[in-house]
Amino acid sequence: MKRWQFWVGLVLSAGFLYLALRGLGIGDVWEPLKTARYWWLLPGVGVYFIGVWVRSWRWHYLLRPVKSISTPKIFPIVAIGYMGNNIYPARAGEILRAYVLKRKEDISISASLATIVVERVFDGVVMLGFVFLNLPELATLTGTSGFIGNIQTLALWGAAAFLGALAVFLAAAMFPAPAEKLIIKLIKVLLPEKFQVKTNEIVLRFLNGLESLRSPREAIMVLLTSIVIWLLETGKYWFVMQAFDFQVSFFALMLMNGIVNLATTIPSAPGYVGTFDAPGIAVLTAYGVNQGVAAGYTLILHAALWLPITLLGAYYMLREGIRWQGGEVLDSKPDSAKED
Repeated sequence: MKRWQFWVGLVLSAGFLYLALRGLGIGDVWEPLKTARYWWLLPGVGVYFIGVWVRSWRWHYLLRPVKSISTPKIFPIVAIGYMGNNIYPARAGEILRAYVLKRKEDISISASLATIVVERVFDGVVMLGFVFLNLPELATLTGTSGFIGNIQTLALWGAAAFLGALAVFLAAAMFPAPAEKLIIKLIKVLLPEKFQVKTNEIVLRFLNGLESLRSPREAIMVLLTSIVIWLLETGKYWFVMQAFDFQVSFFALMLMNGIVNLATTIPSAPGYVGTFDAPGIAVLTAYGVNQGVAAGYTLILHAALWLPITLLGAYYMLREGIRWQGGEVLDSKPDSAKED
């Protein structure tokens, strides 16, 4: 609560919520919520958890060169990580799942974080792919929201960032010796001598975490898996849509999925409050969906994405005997993961 990042995120979330709900009365949103067919959430949640299982398999695949861990063992750790992202600021869940993996499987946190960063880069590439696939249709849409008017420019900048990061990771993975030499030189130039040895050790573990990308075949496998993950998540968008009285194409939902998940990279209050909702409502209203219906759908979708995985992750976290407090992991058995 005392950290400035929390307050910045809170202010940004409030701003996005204002953009999402301005001009709407309570009745405009309550009416579609009152008449929604909520049983459609059940297959949506089921499809989402299939996606989480595929995410667990992808992480198992990325970790294989470091240590082979079965997908059933990975799944609870992934759930803990997503729970952490949902309730703690600054995507702390990524650190949390790296810590739990260290605690349970003795894989260095640096190597784990390397694989998690690779996941996020591939996720970003797929999200941008969803946006670019629909750019011709997007260009024909009309809407007053800046999210719609500026999305092409944002997509181009995002593509440059994510593809640039992917190129750097692929180069570091395929040419580890030159990458290691270059990074060691930079560390010598940029850091005081007393920090150089420890930093070198962390960087080497991080590079080891990129080993799964050392062949084009491995990189393509991770990309294809990422596409399956996000298509399954779009499937949840489709199932939740059946609960409300509107219809847009699956491609429109792919576009919405891409835009809202790119928007959630913006700092916000925990749970992506506002940064998920405002662009989602903007995309649907641009497709001609009534704003109140779009708001009701997006709020229920957000809750359905947030609540189940958060509850499951909290259960697994309690079972592990760990908790997060004041930016630190508190562990009943801290010795098992005290070193990186």
